Formats: sequence, structure tokens, C-alpha cells
Amino acid sequence: MTQHNPTPHSSPVLLQVDQLQVSYGGIQAVKGVNLEVREGELVSLIGSNGAGKTTTMKAITGLLPLVAGHIALCGQSIEGAGPWDLVQQGLAMVPEGRGVFTRMTIVENLQMGAYIRNDNAAIAQDMERIFDTFPRLKERRHQLAGTMSGGEQQMLAMGRALMSRPKVLLMDEPSMGLSPLMVDKIFEVIQEVSKQGVTILLVEQNASRALQIADRGYVMESGLISLSGNANELLHDPKVRVAYLGE
Repeated sequence: MTQHNPTPHSSPVLLQVDQLQVSYGGIQAVKGVNLEVREGELVSLIGSNGAGKTTTMKAITGLLPLVAGHIALCGQSIEGAGPWDLVQQGLAMVPEGRGVFTRMTIVENLQMGAYIRNDNAAIAQDMERIFDTFPRLKERRHQLAGTMSGGEQQMLAMGRALMSRPKVLLMDEPSMGLSPLMVDKIFEVIQEVSKQGVTILLVEQNASRALQIADRGYVMESGLISLSGNANELLHDPKVRVAYLGE
């Protein structure tokens, strides 16, 4: 798998998270997280189950309230904004568990991804681009999403998020529950989407795969960032290899 070239530090910061604190179920799950994602980067956030990765994503996307801290998208504060507002501002998420509309067709799901847009010709072009990226969706475009395999639903969730033309795409555990073959395909597509210029923050338990395709990485432990840096360096860091790569 090819390693990205690190994004130049001159690229503007699109997503900035400062001193983020979030409580979940009465427990402080996130205890002061700082991270940033620059334009054109693919950044991976890794860590064991329960480290606070998904809670961080839910706070960024307005699904959980902040206890403290600041979140900015393209330099503008987005604290307190609802998920629907954030899509309009350019932040889209592929949620854990995919969340496709099971009783709607593939085409209808993709159209839902573009609900904030009214440029019909461009929407049609984008849908064709999604079908080029995911040929399997094109073959089954009139099939109900609920009848598809988990991997196909994951592709659809990614395609639906891309239909909003996001400035930043968040992905939460895209490989979870998928067969090894489908995991390979999903990571190929994430790389492809990144090469098309989409800025991505990827939360993923498969630390090795996530770091192999990323520019930079953050390691989360017990609600805090314990390590960060160039993804290739993290991939070969002895502490990371012992803790997350089973070596």
C-alpha cells in the first residue's frame, strides 16, 4: 500500500480541535484533546476500544455537547451547531454502523446525501462519479439499501457523504465488521477519495491499515492524545507497534 507524501504545513487548517472535553453517560470520555486536519490531508485517529475516538467524532459533528474546548471548521467556530448545519458548512460524516436508509434505494440514498444542494446537473455528475468509484453500487442502483451486504452499505454511506461535496469528511470505523476482502476494498477507496482532494479524518481500530494510508496520525488513550506525528513514523514506533499492532 502506498504511503502518502506529507502535506505541506503551509496548507490551511480546515478542522481545528482545541482542549476538547466531552462527557458520555456520566463519564468524562474525552479529557482535553487537541488535533488539526489540514487541507488535502488524510489524518488517522487510532486507539483501543473505549479510548474516546467515537466520542470525539460525535462532539465534532454536533451529536454530543462539549464540556469544554473549541472546534473550528475553516476558521469558524462550529460549537453548538447541529449536524444538519455542519453539512451545509462542509462537514460530512460516515458514521460507525453506516446508518444507510434501509428502505430506500441506492440512488435515493445518494440523493439524500445531496439534500442541501440544488445544482441538479452537478448532482447528476457527482452521482456518476460515485458510480465510477463504486461500480458495485451502479450495478445495484435500484436495489433497497437494507438488502445489501455490510461492505456494500459501507460504500453507500461513503458515497452518500461525498454527495454533499464536503470540505472535511469524517469516517468512523469504516472497516468494522467487514470481511478481509471488503476491508481491502474500503481502504483502497479511502485512498482514492483522498487522492481526489477530499480532506479526511479517519477513526479506525485497524491501526496498521489506518496509518499505512494516512499522512499523519494521532494515538488516543483514555480520553487523551498520547502520541502524534507523521503516520509512517508512528507505524514504526515501538510503543505503537506493541500497543496497537500486536507486536
